[in-house]
Amino acid sequence: MDAIDLTILTLLAENARITFSDLAGATGLSGPSVADRVRKLEERRAILGYSARIAPEALGLGLTALVAVTLMGPEHRAAFLAGIGRLPGVVECHHVAGDDDYVLKVHVAGTGGLETFVSDGLKTIPGVARTRTTVVLSTPLERPLAPATAE
Repeated sequence: MDAIDLTILTLLAENARITFSDLAGATGLSGPSVADRVRKLEERRAILGYSARIAPEALGLGLTALVAVTLMGPEHRAAFLAGIGRLPGVVECHHVAGDDDYVLKVHVAGTGGLETFVSDGLKTIPGVARTRTTVVLSTPLERPLAPATAE
């Protein structure tokens, strides 16, 4: 991956709707050359997809929480991962080192939604031994990966 690929990735991360013409202008390449590079980045899975960033509040999901999960043992991983895949509100799942096994980022409709998520959803998944929830008060910084600075 060269500097031009990093520039393309940075610009797409900032605005996935940018045109090939605008990418070409920013990189000094022709439109077809930029399109070919983007296609190759997609094939190499450097670009995983394109999506709109939607404000959770616009969907009535005004509370964000980080939920740490400890499993009873590694034999419960597959059931846990399948279970959280069916739970609405989970937007991220991270397998972590330390005291917990996973940390989930969830968007829910207030404290009642959080209680339902944890008690009636997460804790009913076989193998979940313990959860620890942190409520997010605000998010002063959230951005897409900035590849040009990730060296």
